[in-house]
Amino acid sequence: MAALLLICTANICRSPMAEAIFRAKLGDVFKTIASAGVHADPRGGPVDARAAAALARHNYGLDRKWRSRRVEPEDLGQYDLVLVMESEHADALRAKASPEHHARIALLTDFVPELAGQDVPDPYFGPVQGFDAVIGMIERAAQRLLMESREGRLKLT
Repeated sequence: MAALLLICTANICRSPMAEAIFRAKLGDVFKTIASAGVHADPRGGPVDARAAAALARHNYGLDRKWRSRRVEPEDLGQYDLVLVMESEHADALRAKASPEHHARIALLTDFVPELAGQDVPDPYFGPVQGFDAVIGMIERAAQRLLMESREGRLKLT
């Protein structure tokens, strides 16, 4: 079974929401599902309260002991698939990664044909509804990955 890493900016909103959703929907596909942030506080911190509330509204949750963390270059060799929320995150990771790991890095929305190439918007500075919209985008990507896995089309490096 493969390992999946989900990346956003600070690892307090989008990527922890994606981690919770992917664990619920794709726990049988990926042995390991984790999240990290390109610019996460190295001391770690809790998930944003609004993200946690949105997850609860949609019947998802994170372990109470969950803490944010910064992505490290060695992470890129330990995960078979690294899904980022923004193209800027992909660029930052590719700058850190060995060339043989570049193909593992993909934009989360590239798994949803009608959203391909779009960034997942950061809900941190917006209204609470933004968190629900992000959950919807993540759920669509998770569903597509599940379908591709079941059909044998999910190619992991």
